[in-house]
Amino acid sequence: MKFRILVLINAAAVAITLAAVNFYFRHSWYDVAITFVVTLITSFVVFYYLIEKYVYSKIKIIYKLIHNLKLGRDLRDALGEHISADPINDVEAEVKEWAREKKTEIDELRKQEKFRRDFLSNISHEFKTPLFAIQGYIEALQEDGFDNKELAQQFLEKAAKNVDRLSYLIEDLDEISKLESGEIPVNLTRFKINDLIKEVFESMETKARKHDIKLVFKQKYDEPVLVNADREKIRQVLVNLIDNSLKYGKDEGTTAVSIFELHDQVLVEVTDDGIGIEEKYLPRLFERFFRTDTSRSRQIGGSGLGLAIVKHIIEAHEQTINVRSTEGLGSTFGFTLQKSKQTLPFPNIPILKN
Repeated sequence: MKFRILVLINAAAVAITLAAVNFYFRHSWYDVAITFVVTLITSFVVFYYLIEKYVYSKIKIIYKLIHNLKLGRDLRDALGEHISADPINDVEAEVKEWAREKKTEIDELRKQEKFRRDFLSNISHEFKTPLFAIQGYIEALQEDGFDNKELAQQFLEKAAKNVDRLSYLIEDLDEISKLESGEIPVNLTRFKINDLIKEVFESMETKARKHDIKLVFKQKYDEPVLVNADREKIRQVLVNLIDNSLKYGKDEGTTAVSIFELHDQVLVEVTDDGIGIEEKYLPRLFERFFRTDTSRSRQIGGSGLGLAIVKHIIEAHEQTINVRSTEGLGSTFGFTLQKSKQTLPFPNIPILKN
């Protein structure tokens, strides 16, 4: 309807113009009327045909393609489907929406490209550091010719440590790759989270003593706190978080674990009183190889993938992890687990995940 009105307005404009010219030369209202009617009809037919064939029909095709191909349909379906009654306005709206979507996609691709570049740069550096160290120790041994056995032993021990570092890095990369692709299944069981925390504390007691940090299970629990989760993966989460707190904790400091029972979840928090983290770094903390203090991080070791692995494990459980920190005062990492609503006589009973 709007299309016909548009054509009629253009035809009327032409007809009025020619009628006015006719009146100027002939001064006859009869001639003016005949000119106006004939021109109006002729112009309407010509404009309608030309605009319909060369403009309007093309706009309809564009509208159909944009509207339908956005929905994932193929070209044949897009061209064969019924279209809107007002494609001119609709195609404008569709193009604007399409432009917004493409801008969002481009921005996301740029972020991914930056992340890819950073990742390649980081992984290259992580591999080069121990490799160059190993190469240096081997070259030194070759030049020395094993004359100084004590020095040779020291070099071999240092080379072995760098080999271990490479091994840990490769293992963590392999694990995070499998977690991202879903190759590692989540085997849910019902177990006591407070018992698991005590087991992790016992296994990390020696390491905590080396760092002169005290491990504290902050609250006493008379009743067991049951959760539904993959016990071994949650063990890894706790180990990684506590290990992280030991690396960045202060001498004679404390690492504490607390449990809070929510409505249908259990919140587990690992808190330290270490160096803390600047607020600007918090959003990137779970990125692979991201380090807030590069020089110190490399001195104390680690692959730089621990927190990224923690995040993937918790998200594989369809739960959340967060961090809050104050520079100079310490950090708290908290993650949720699904609470088990049934009390069982046995600590570990498999649960099938749908």
